[in-house]
Amino acid sequence: MNSIDAITLEVADPEAAARFYSDAFGLDETRVRVRAADSPTSGFRGFTLSLVVAQPGNVDALFTAAVDAGATVLKPAAKSLWGYGGVVQAPDGTVWQIATSAKKDTAPVTRDVDEIVLLLGVEDVKATKRFYVEQGLTVGKSFGGKYVEFAAGPGTVKLSLYKRRALAKVAGVAAEGTGSHRLVVSGGSRPFADPDGFAWQPEPSH
Repeated sequence: MNSIDAITLEVADPEAAARFYSDAFGLDETRVRVRAADSPTSGFRGFTLSLVVAQPGNVDALFTAAVDAGATVLKPAAKSLWGYGGVVQAPDGTVWQIATSAKKDTAPVTRDVDEIVLLLGVEDVKATKRFYVEQGLTVGKSFGGKYVEFAAGPGTVKLSLYKRRALAKVAGVAAEGTGSHRLVVSGGSRPFADPDGFAWQPEPSH
């Protein structure tokens, strides 16, 4: 295994969720999918998804579209030391960060997404990093026990690891949560769960 092919969000209303992701972010089922589930969950589910874009205007365009489609604002889009971004929560409960490292617009504004990143909030970043390296992923960036980013090829979802409480703080939510993550990751050749209970399954052949 060397990448994430797609992620599947488990939601109460798949039709409504698919409509939201199409209207808000222009996403199809290539990398972000939805399926019906009613497994109990409460509070922070231990992960966020990030849409990385080219410039602040693109952040604003996606942010506005998400709110218009029914998302809740967790953190308004604003400048920071690392760039510009904001956080919303989709109607199905998934937390989305929309961000750019650029400080200003240099091209016409679009809603194009350059990269999708899955950030897992874990208890022991170093241990979970070792686990994923053993599964075949390659480390792209690593900052001790605080943050790890794995390499990802074009058209795949990038995986990153954060301490759970740090990720919740970035997302603007309380770190507490119980029950299902409501997330399934597609990648590798066999089903497995990581040390924090995130489920992986092989990408089905077509």
